[in-house]
Amino acid sequence: MDRRSVLTGLGALVLAACDNPSATPAAPAPSLGALDLSALEAINGGRIGLAAHDLASGHRLASRGEERFVYCSTFKMYLAAATFLRVQAGEEDLARPIPIARADMIAHAPVTEPAIGQSLTVEQLCKGTVEVSDNPAANLLLKANGGLEAMQDFYRRLGDTSTRVDRFEPEMNRLDGDKDTIIPLQSIANIKRLFIDDDTPLTVLHKDKLLGWMFASPTGEGRIKAGLPAGWRTAHKTGTGGYGPTNDIGVLYPPTGEPVVLAIYYHATRESSVEQNDAVIAEATRLALAALGRT
Repeated sequence: MDRRSVLTGLGALVLAACDNPSATPAAPAPSLGALDLSALEAINGGRIGLAAHDLASGHRLASRGEERFVYCSTFKMYLAAATFLRVQAGEEDLARPIPIARADMIAHAPVTEPAIGQSLTVEQLCKGTVEVSDNPAANLLLKANGGLEAMQDFYRRLGDTSTRVDRFEPEMNRLDGDKDTIIPLQSIANIKRLFIDDDTPLTVLHKDKLLGWMFASPTGEGRIKAGLPAGWRTAHKTGTGGYGPTNDIGVLYPPTGEPVVLAIYYHATRESSVEQNDAVIAEATRLALAALGRT
């Protein structure tokens, strides 16, 4: 049987569909196409990992979709989701206050630093870590949730057997083999499970709260947001390594119709600027949507 067929021809873009064997014939796996971003990489340097899932057509596409990328602060969206699951299980209370000490401080603490000597609730820490990527807030939540192993277990319970959880902020941003890395195709599967699938482990209340923080986030204006067609909006979470890694993941909503789940991990070169790296993600977003016919 011929398992591959050309879905579109957009110059440098090659979108080829292949059937994925399914144990349940009535529910075949979504088609997976290849998005060629080699020209974008050649111009800008670095390595781009992208995966997208179009909920309207069911098509998926990827560039370096099975390669590992350091995820940086994009994990904070998953951290908030893991916290909500503990709340739902009766193991945590969003109103519980957590003391904020000077010893907790590391770089980028817009929410926690003003609260030194006081307390912030679990919900305030979740909001701060998702909306403005507060690093001490993330570490405090990781510890409150049971540490790194508990966060690893959260991914496994989602069905994710590949994502690594090895270090706290800011060490997790440093390249060290496979430590603290994710695979783009797995990332979109995780996002879809949390925000799209009927069997999401999140309650409607917690899913909407998390999406609200992602919509409200002011970070990454030049990344996915800058690559969206007019009228589209995104609930997203950025991540930046400070030495090249520039990431953005989330759910892209058109004015009408079904959304697109997108994850982009760009391991840029040290010589490139933040603005250049952001522009690469914006262009990769445009190319992915064009390949899916969602322009």
